[in-house]
Amino acid sequence: MDPPRPEVRDAIESCYQAGVRTVMITGDHALTAAAIARDIGIIRSEKDLVVTGAELDEMDDDKLRQICPEVAVFARVTPEHKLRIVQAQQFNNEVAAMTGDGVNDAPALRRADIGVAMGITGTSVAKDSGDLILLDDNFSTIVKAVRQGRQIFDNLRKFIRQALTANVGEVSVILFAFLMMGPEAILPLTPLMILWINLVSDGLPALALGVEPEEKDLMERKPRKRNESFFSDHLGTRILTRGLALGGMSYMAFNWALTNGFSANYAQTMAFAMLVFAQLWHLFDSRTFTSLYRRNPFTNRTY
Repeated sequence: MDPPRPEVRDAIESCYQAGVRTVMITGDHALTAAAIARDIGIIRSEKDLVVTGAELDEMDDDKLRQICPEVAVFARVTPEHKLRIVQAQQFNNEVAAMTGDGVNDAPALRRADIGVAMGITGTSVAKDSGDLILLDDNFSTIVKAVRQGRQIFDNLRKFIRQALTANVGEVSVILFAFLMMGPEAILPLTPLMILWINLVSDGLPALALGVEPEEKDLMERKPRKRNESFFSDHLGTRILTRGLALGGMSYMAFNWALTNGFSANYAQTMAFAMLVFAQLWHLFDSRTFTSLYRRNPFTNRTY
């Protein structure tokens, strides 16, 4: 038996913790495939099934779709079987990533949501059919790519959260002024102040969120659903509530200055300073989706 690479067990365990199901599809004998699958952690319990190509021939597509969530190993399969397996997974609303190196893997690689062809042992047909080419032919590299992809997506959401919250704050402080002072309200922010906030105090610090280190539970979360909104997990609510809070604080500073006899220019400066510092404070809150106090402020020195 070809021994599995030592890093494969850890990679498959990481997949399991991340909610990514690993299925072995091989042309080897079922007993050999099952023994290797148990050794590396693909088969984790007696409920995990091993299905052969002969058994697949006797199944219709509906039956295959029903058993797919319980199958850990497909053995003695043909190129047609691989294509049917990928299609069944997709019918079950799964995001299917298929790896392969030979000509017989090309149809499944082309059909899968992400076809990963081997760069060293892979044939030209497999490489042309896949979406990605794995240069080191190492399964653990795929897991590292999943980790990095999740981190990039997290940082995108953090950046959008910071940017939109700042915009809501800028709009709401002017809105509060018209609501409280009527149509003849004095603008809390001048156009030049708004331009400064957008270009300097809002945009530049938020760029640091793009290089934010990964969170501790990154590879312990379940995969996102296909139809899940970008603003899921209360992200839209956080943007609105925090943006209104920033605008409200800025307007309160503006109104306090006016009611205490200061000039309009002085009041606008108060509103501007309050909004800038509030946005900088919110920048640290945007670094995590859990709690600001669970994040080490020195892990990202870009700030």
